[in-house]
Formats: sequence, structure tokens, C-alpha cells
Amino acid sequence: MGGTAEIIDGKAFAAGLRAQIAEKVAALKDAHGLTPGLAVVLVGEDPASQVYVRSKGKQTVEVGMNSYEHRLPETTSQDELMALIARLNADPSVHGILVQLPLPGGLDAEAVINAIDPAKDVDGFHILNVGRLGTGQKAMVPCTPLGCLMMLRDHLGSLSGLNAVVVGRSNIVGKPMAQLLLAESCTVTIAHSRTRDLAAVCRGADILVAAVGRPEMIPGDWIKPGATVIDVGINRIERDGRNVLVGDVDFASAVQVAGAITPVPGGVGPMTIACLLANTLTAACRAAGLPDPEGLTP
Repeated sequence: MGGTAEIIDGKAFAAGLRAQIAEKVAALKDAHGLTPGLAVVLVGEDPASQVYVRSKGKQTVEVGMNSYEHRLPETTSQDELMALIARLNADPSVHGILVQLPLPGGLDAEAVINAIDPAKDVDGFHILNVGRLGTGQKAMVPCTPLGCLMMLRDHLGSLSGLNAVVVGRSNIVGKPMAQLLLAESCTVTIAHSRTRDLAAVCRGADILVAAVGRPEMIPGDWIKPGATVIDVGINRIERDGRNVLVGDVDFASAVQVAGAITPVPGGVGPMTIACLLANTLTAACRAAGLPDPEGLTP
């Protein structure tokens, strides 16, 4: 076999993407007096969510956008949350609305997501955006799959005709990822925990996207030599007495076989927030009747 895979550096790629977005935001302000605005809604005290929200707010401001944070107590009712969404929908200075998931128990996340104006749904979870993506119309595309697509295109150029296997069928990553790859003319298989002979299915992939949330489930000998591996998993495990982050792919064995691979951490993760900013810029341009910013949409 020999050789070691090229490491796809998501951190560097995301930094480049944010720099591009900052330039485009500055140009939008100059030419049209328009500043994109992102509203993030956080209900309750979930520590991981608080870290994400802080990070999102910081990066939003760094690219020159307006960041609006709405922190609501754990005791917030469904009606109160819906009323806030209605206010944000009606606010012309807000171009993107993101409700940080998971919501505290007792709140209906699906109803909240579908109450967001689809044009402001920068997470791409609204049923209308899902339908538009599935039928090849202009949609808001979920951030993580969009980031994966950008890295794949950057690394491989045209994806046309390649065999792509997506392991995982979530609405957040697996399904939209498959839709995006289909639109790039890949031959797409969606595999999951019930797939018969998952190893053989994975070995047929030129592009392997792992998004199941099971630590190091995919070993190197499931990977076709030279394949491009995108590892979406972020799993905390204990190893040698300390907490470490690992992906859904066993990196140590996969790196010996793959042509290119994203590491965990530092691969797909940083792209997700960068694509959230890309979506907010796209939403602001569409709201103003301007063309989509170049290179930020599928």
C-alpha cells in the first residue's frame, strides 16, 4: 500500500473562506449600504451550546456582520419562543436566524424550525429548504454538508461520475449531503447501521463521507486505496486516561490507505461555522434582490 493520505486542513480552508466572506461583506456595505445580520437563539444553559453560540457570535462580528444573540431561560414556553421567531422574521436587519439545538425538553424543535422564514433559515432545516434542495431549486443548504462539498470540490475539482458513499442518514448531514453529491453527478449510496456488508459498500467509494456519530467505526481496510475521506464525526472518548476527540473513521489506519482525509478535530468542524456565515451573506444578497455571492453556494 504505502503512502500517507494528504490531510485536508479544514481549519486553514475555513480561515480562507472567512477572509473571502469578509471581503464580500465589505463590498456589500460599500456598494449597497447593507450589513448582513445573524440572529442566534439559545434556550437554556447547555454548556456545549453556549460554547458554540459564543464562537458563532465572535466569528460573525469578525467578518463584519451584525450578530444578535437572544438568550432565553430554560423555562421559556413554546409560545414565547414562537413569538421571538415571529419578531426576527419581521426584522429587516436580520437576514439569518439560527435556533441552537438541542432545545430543552418540552419544546417542539420541528415546529420552531418550520416557523422560521425559509429565506432566513441559514441552517437549511426548514421543510421548504429541504424540498428545494431535493428538487434542485435555490435553497438554503445545511452548513456541514455545504462545507464538505466545498472541501471535496477544492480537492478533486469535478466530482462527476465518482462513486460516493455517505454513511449516516440524518436530516442534518447524511440526507442533504447525498442530495448535494447527486447534484454534482456522483453515483450516491446512503449507507447506515443496518446496511448489509457495510465494509464492502464503503470499499466501493471514491468519496466516503462518514456521519454516523460512532467513534472510529470505519477502519482503514474499509477504504478504497486513494479514496477521499470526509469525516464528519466528532466523538469524545477516553484514551490513555484522558478525553480525546475522534471521528467516525479510525484515522491512524485510514491515513495509510486514503488519498486524502479530513482530521478530527480540525477538519469539517471549522467549516460548519464558516458556511453559516456564507449562508447569512447569501440570504442578505437574496433579500436585497442581488445575485448570490460567488463560490458560496452549491
